[in-house]
Amino acid sequence: MNTKPTKDYADQIKRLRVNGGTPPILDFTANPDIVRSLVEGERLSFGHLANPTFATEIASIDPLPHQRIAVYDYMLKQARLRFLLADDAGAGKTIMTGLYIREMLSRRLLKRVLIVPPAGLVGNWRQELKLLFSLPFNIVSGNDAKNNNPFISPQSDRVIVSVDTLVGKKVFARIAEDGVEPYELVVFDEAHKLSCDRGADYRIRKTGRYKLAEAIACTQNVERGWHLPWHAHHLLLLTATPHMGKEYPYYALWHLLEPEVLTTPEAFEQFPTEQRRHYFIRRTKEEMVRLDGNPLYPKRLSDTLGYALSQGEVSEQRLYDETTEYLCYVYNRAKLLNQSAARLAMGVFQRRLASSTYALLCSLERRIKKLDGIIDDVQSGRLTIEQLLTAQRRIREDDDVFESNHGQICLHPQTRPGRRSAGLSRL
Repeated sequence: MNTKPTKDYADQIKRLRVNGGTPPILDFTANPDIVRSLVEGERLSFGHLANPTFATEIASIDPLPHQRIAVYDYMLKQARLRFLLADDAGAGKTIMTGLYIREMLSRRLLKRVLIVPPAGLVGNWRQELKLLFSLPFNIVSGNDAKNNNPFISPQSDRVIVSVDTLVGKKVFARIAEDGVEPYELVVFDEAHKLSCDRGADYRIRKTGRYKLAEAIACTQNVERGWHLPWHAHHLLLLTATPHMGKEYPYYALWHLLEPEVLTTPEAFEQFPTEQRRHYFIRRTKEEMVRLDGNPLYPKRLSDTLGYALSQGEVSEQRLYDETTEYLCYVYNRAKLLNQSAARLAMGVFQRRLASSTYALLCSLERRIKKLDGIIDDVQSGRLTIEQLLTAQRRIREDDDVFESNHGQICLHPQTRPGRRSAGLSRL
């Protein structure tokens, strides 16, 4: 019997395809090693029938207990997955998603998968799914949609595309074309960024990200320009901060899961608690353990420490008092226009004050520079008062200008965070 390695046969097929040739017919008269490999591959494809946790056997990782529970006790038991996985940060939501995808592929219940994370996590998703679960995914960028439709190509069955790329008109138009086959599973990572809120005037304000999720989830009343000819059968939302202290955005996430049932916030409030467990799971770090039962994370201990501020003409106490007076006077005036913006600005300056005097100085200098620019725009006619007021009303709490543009504060060499200034953390 010919005992050539099966790898040689695979190499021969690749060469034939490159040269335009035809692979040999695969039947029981072929090379015995080839027949054995095909039979073994077919046998392993039914491994889930003998082992309900088959994906854990072929993955390059040993899933932790809480990861197994989420996948095998919750997600896989649902014929139509509509699920909000809201474990604490560091729980391994990527691993749980990979386990679910691998199990569904093994059961031949899934073919096309679309993963929609923030732009900064696209590479991480692709790497972990490839290394841990042998699941190759194709990354789609904006340039890929210029000349061709990346959602119709042979590599389109498993796609990772950032949420902001998919929201773009060009890429969204591609995925909305009639020739695109439906993606059975769509995963939104950092789902809390699918923002949808309701103001004091009861007007609902949806971001483009949320409108995208609505179109994919096939919710009612999809806005014009966001219609898709298909919708996802399975929808998985991943986030470590599902609530964030606001009721309506939290309801909006649930609305994506069951748009025909949770039609209003009142319907969500009356949704039975035992029924919610079918769609939602959240575990804190304190609940997570290793395979031997030991805690996965060290126990968190928190305490409040008080420090006496220095007194005098030039002192920490005077800096604290004058900064607080400035914040209360200036930013409280903005509450009538935008309470969220006022709270945001106060919080930013308080963090700078608690960090160091130099950090606070940098924030104040940036504020003066920004205000000077706005005044110049108004005086030159580039910005009207109406436009200024409209822009202020649109400021949201997640738009932290200081943090996004100046997240790294270069402290003065003589300033050492964590000394007496740490006492101001009670701000």
